[in-house]
Amino acid sequence: MICLGIEGTAHSIGIGIVKDTKGKCNVLSNIIKIYRPEHGGIHPREAANHHATHVADLIKESIEAAGVDFTDINLISFSQGPGLGPCLRTAATAARALSLSLNKPIMGVNHCVAHLEIGRGTIDDCKDPVLLYTSGANTQVIAFAEGKYRVFGETLDIGIGNCLDKFGRAVGMDFPSGPKIEKLAEKGKQYLELPYSIKGMDIAFSGLLTASEQYYQKGKRLEDICYSMQETTFAALTEVTERAMAHTEKDEVLLGGGVASNKRLRDMVQTMAEERGARFFVPSKDLCIDNGAMIAWLGLLMYNSGIRMKVEESLIDQRFRTDMVDVSWRD
Repeated sequence: MICLGIEGTAHSIGIGIVKDTKGKCNVLSNIIKIYRPEHGGIHPREAANHHATHVADLIKESIEAAGVDFTDINLISFSQGPGLGPCLRTAATAARALSLSLNKPIMGVNHCVAHLEIGRGTIDDCKDPVLLYTSGANTQVIAFAEGKYRVFGETLDIGIGNCLDKFGRAVGMDFPSGPKIEKLAEKGKQYLELPYSIKGMDIAFSGLLTASEQYYQKGKRLEDICYSMQETTFAALTEVTERAMAHTEKDEVLLGGGVASNKRLRDMVQTMAEERGARFFVPSKDLCIDNGAMIAWLGLLMYNSGIRMKVEESLIDQRFRTDMVDVSWRD
């Protein structure tokens, strides 16, 4: 069975085509185009216009790259939420148009759960992990329990990606700022004390962001600030992930989301996992960032488990939480 997935929750419009091969995800194509604002952060309407401009061409390009025909597609899947309203509506409209024109079923999926399932679907030994989900707007520690993906810890204010991007804007970096901060952090020589805010299993980054901006205004080396931001935020993320692993008694940890591409974060979580005798997994970079393949794969899982959706039921949900999804495709 082959599914075409459309991702459009925020700055990226992505088209992925995947095939279910003996219960594992075979990615046939995965093409992504990112909206990059000239100034400031993401403007939802401008991002949606960007997606609307490129989505049709990306669908054609993805079909060609996959080596299939439109008639080979069995299912259309799209990111139903959470995300920015105008962007979500653009992706959903494209999915409805494809579904109706090709006379194929449609499936709306949860973006956060898709990040987890693409890891399980493409990594052979990854069966039942705790997911550290680190993206722009979302930062959550997730694990499967009693029929749902439960959130065992999350950000109380801003996501880790937004934290890095907001600091980047404050010091004149282009969007996205995370990769640039990572490179600068490698040259850091001095750790600057920053707020380390963990409340139970939850995390807060806004105080750390303010303190980092104040260091910059006082003339501290940018490399040292970036180094300190990474060390502090990633240590907090690693700590709450380890707590979730201890609580759930799971021996696998999986990274997901765009910030999972950061080598320092990977190293810290991997070290933690190895010290616990647990296994560490992370998908390829193109499957960490927002992409259509993960949307397509989750759509296949849901459809194969018996879930069905009518076009008139395919409304978006900007506040579609991870723990609102009934996970019928897992025991």
